[in-house]
Amino acid sequence: MTKSTITFRTDETRKTELDLLAKSLNRDRSFIINEAIDNHLTMYDWQIRHIKQGLADVNAGRVISHEDVKTRIGKLRDQCS
Repeated sequence: MTKSTITFRTDETRKTELDLLAKSLNRDRSFIINEAIDNHLTMYDWQIRHIKQGLADVNAGRVISHEDVKTRIGKLRDQCS
């Protein structure tokens, strides 16, 4: 994989925390930043896919009414009591 350099600004506190974390994990700053970016992109990918699936379900009529949701939650709450 080809590496590329990017630059961004952050406050001194975050930079210090980042460096302390990297040191405690015996990693360099780039490793920690790349791991954070990977996690962030993975989270947004998951979120967007689920939003699109939800919209597809709505458009296809695969929904339940508000009253049905309240009834189901009530039953679950009763089971936990």
